[in-house]
Amino acid sequence: MSIENVLFKRCLFRSLCTFGRKASRLVNREDNRKSISKRIMSALPKKNGHHQKFTICVEGNIASGKTSFLEYFKDTHDVEVIEEPVNKWRNVQGGNILAKMYEDPTRWSLTLQTYVQLTMLQNHVKSQEKTIKLMERSIYSAKYCFVENLHNSGKMPDLEFAVLSEWFDWILDFHKCPLDLIVYLQTTPEIVYDRIKKRQRKEEQTIPIEYLQTLHNLHEDWLIHQRKFPVPCKVLTLDANYELDYMHKVFEENRKKIICDSG
Repeated sequence: MSIENVLFKRCLFRSLCTFGRKASRLVNREDNRKSISKRIMSALPKKNGHHQKFTICVEGNIASGKTSFLEYFKDTHDVEVIEEPVNKWRNVQGGNILAKMYEDPTRWSLTLQTYVQLTMLQNHVKSQEKTIKLMERSIYSAKYCFVENLHNSGKMPDLEFAVLSEWFDWILDFHKCPLDLIVYLQTTPEIVYDRIKKRQRKEEQTIPIEYLQTLHNLHEDWLIHQRKFPVPCKVLTLDANYELDYMHKVFEENRKKIICDSG
């Protein structure tokens, strides 16, 4: 064997060894990357696993049956109920800004709706212990129905509406407030007007039926016709014009769509 052949084989051997070491390092790096990726993915919430949380919101006009809806599902396994924070609106350092708004909406609408927006945001971001969070109303209906109504009727000036709208947009940009399902309790204004008179809540006794008609139209435009405002999730509409005993049957018939399909 010539010297040239010996040198060539040595060079080839060294090259193959070097290539083998590099290839081994690349394989190890790839294995490490896959291992890390698996650990990261296993820590993320699973779409169909126990880590995923769901938020369901019940919407509707005043006296549409939202509280009854929450009462019916409150003892369901792995469901936590969050009521509309009306008691906070009735007692802000001893002052009832909900009552003041009904008495003088031009003066108090911005004050109330600013506080409503804050307290609804608190409900959205509240730490969730159970799989399903069941909320009464949302930050969306506060803006798309109640604030819009006050502005459209001239009870909230353009400048105040612009300030509140900018706050709302900022909140959604930074906090998202996701929903997985809206249950819309659809009622006629005449039905809820009659219920309001029967339940005799002090703040509500001066509410005219025209106000309820306008709120009804805004809910319909938002959740049924979807004409003006974005709907953040799918909507389940239930006819809620019936007495409580019958509505319990309606709730039970739709339990799977409300609870099981979410959780």
